[in-house]
Amino acid sequence: MPIDMVVVHGISLPAGMFGAGHIQPFFCGHLDKNAHSSFADIADLKVSAHLLIGREGLITQFVPFHLRAWHAGESIFQGRTNCNDFSIGIELEGTDDLPYETVQYDRLAEVINVLVRAYPNITRERIVGHSDIAPGRKTDPGQCFDWRYLDCLLTVCSA
Repeated sequence: MPIDMVVVHGISLPAGMFGAGHIQPFFCGHLDKNAHSSFADIADLKVSAHLLIGREGLITQFVPFHLRAWHAGESIFQGRTNCNDFSIGIELEGTDDLPYETVQYDRLAEVINVLVRAYPNITRERIVGHSDIAPGRKTDPGQCFDWRYLDCLLTVCSA
């Protein structure tokens, strides 16, 4: 299925902690369930994202863009279900209730600008949050994510 959407996520492991080094093992299926009490319930989940953008702006790619990542879960957008089939998932290290770092927006915009050139069916209306495709189930990237600021940084698509 052609890629025509970007889904922006927020993640921290453990919840609310940054830089602990647990996100990468989680996306690679190697999270130590004994490393934190909250990991027992998630350590065996099979999830992934195409990219992670850390608080300092470091980008880590887990899945090639042309392959499916398992980031969306049960999802629907404009009547289409299974958003993993046609989207690229980008995780930002963060939480719903804390502002993301300026460098994260910079890197996110750089990546999206490249993706839109490679996948021209991605329009601004198809750059969404996890909460937009899984309402009631997911809230990320959260109320502190600044969509207007991201829009100012995007050069290849307009609202």
